[in-house]
Amino acid sequence: MEAQQQRVVAALEKDAACCGWNFCGQRLAVGSFDGTVSVYDSHDSSSAAASSPSHKWKVHTNGISNVVWLPPEAGDAIACVCVDGTFSIWEEVGEDNQTIVWRRCFLLESTSCGILDVKFRVFSESMKMITAYSDGHVKIFELVDALDLDKWQLQSDFQNMVDPVSRFGNYDCFSASIAWKQWEAQLQRAPASFVLGFNSDSPQLNSSKIWEFDEAHHRWIMVGELALPEEKGDGVNAVAWAPNIGRPYEIIAVASCKGIAIWHVGLNPGPDGRLSTKKVALLSGHDGEVWQLDWDMSGMTLASTGDDGMVRLWQCNLNGVWHEQAALDCGTVQT
Repeated sequence: MEAQQQRVVAALEKDAACCGWNFCGQRLAVGSFDGTVSVYDSHDSSSAAASSPSHKWKVHTNGISNVVWLPPEAGDAIACVCVDGTFSIWEEVGEDNQTIVWRRCFLLESTSCGILDVKFRVFSESMKMITAYSDGHVKIFELVDALDLDKWQLQSDFQNMVDPVSRFGNYDCFSASIAWKQWEAQLQRAPASFVLGFNSDSPQLNSSKIWEFDEAHHRWIMVGELALPEEKGDGVNAVAWAPNIGRPYEIIAVASCKGIAIWHVGLNPGPDGRLSTKKVALLSGHDGEVWQLDWDMSGMTLASTGDDGMVRLWQCNLNGVWHEQAALDCGTVQT
């Protein structure tokens, strides 16, 4: 197979801590240890332009741990999570003289606990935002006014636990990972769903759980748990929900200290209200912890990266066997 030509999008500075890719605008946002955010435009892909961001600004005095682009319906906007748990949303706006600037439009400052991860999704009636906190709480917000990104209203607040009686304890979470159910939910008008896992000091919080919105009672209910009995105490580093283009089941990937687990999840709940779950593969190839997972748009290829600095691509063959399709050494990429 003829090798594909690689194109430099950006040459990142040494203090880069995290990044987020805007698929619609083909833009890269990079958060740094010094609390700044840089935005690179991929259409300026010459060697000179790729070395310099189109915009760079100070977000916080502490370093940035995560940057997430909001859905395109919100315009060009970025959510930033800082290492102290402070959370802010910034939007790109044009001033009176047509100068483009990034303006902060929403802020949640850290108090007793901070935000670890955030994800957005647009539904037919509104935009929703999930935030996972360092005490194990999950909060879902709705955007009240689609044209005003500072108008978020709290819809739900709960903890990532199976037993409601044991919720609202004092826990210490080190990281969290959230993934919304992908596109087909909008096409089939299925209930909103997401998967969430924590890496914490509590086995009750850690296992990845699938939450679904119950329209009748206007609340979120737990409909599935992605962990074998002996794995429920394992901290979760990352989760990724694959787009479904016609499979009779969902696929969710979960990264923990044991590797990357691939789960099949049924589409319809049983008499107990739970979805069927089956662990079909455990992928091991990284040297060290896996910290990030992402599916391609078809839901056929899974990308993973972690402590070893490698990006590995995984696919399933026609016999249902998962294998490593490619490995990229980030340390040898030529810029």
